[in-house]
Parts: sequence; C-alpha cells; structure tokens
Amino acid sequence: MDKKQARLRRARKTRAKIAELKTVRLSVHRSNGHIYAQIIDGSGAKVLASASTVEPDVRKQVPSGGNIGAASLVGKLIAERAKAVGIETVAFDRSGFMYHGRVKALAEAAREGGLKF
Repeated sequence: MDKKQARLRRARKTRAKIAELKTVRLSVHRSNGHIYAQIIDGSGAKVLASASTVEPDVRKQVPSGGNIGAASLVGKLIAERAKAVGIETVAFDRSGFMYHGRVKALAEAAREGGLKF
C-alpha cells in the first residue's frame, strides 16, 4: 500500500463516521502548492462554503499558498464564510492527512474564527 492509498483509507474511515452522525463537515485538502477547505452539508451532497489559496484575493495577501501562514488565513476565511451562512458547529474532516503543520494551522485558525468542532 502506498502513501496515497493509506491516506485515502484513513479518510474513508473518518468520512464514514461523520456520515453516520449526519453533521456538517469541514473538509480540508492540501497539495504542495495550495490548501483548500470546504464546508459540506450533512448528506454530503452540497458545498455550503469554501475557501482556498487559489482565490485571487488570498493570493494577493500571501506570497506562497503552501505554508502555515496561508493555511491560517484560509482557516479564518472559511470560519467567516461559515458564520455568514449560519453554521457554528462542524465535524473536522482532515482527509487522511496528519493533524500537523498546515492542517493544524487551518483548524486552529477556524476555531479562533468562531467555529466549534
């Protein structure tokens, strides 16, 4: 089993548990150059809010999308957009990535922004 298959297996376990609870989830994906966050409804069919380092206004604020500073900015942005839609509580779906570095920075910034997980 290679690294990607192992990550996807971990993600599948987490998503199965979140689907069982039928809660809104904050899903995170990271690549070498960017980080993406989406808030998805309980059925998993609809994206309610999203933020990423690909967006033009975020790219102006951070020189590189692949660092902790950019991840924390995306975390604050996703928290603001979630509050605008009326979402306070989410389940954190780290997509099989380790809770470390950029994923941790995004989660902590979202918590500071007012999201509860």
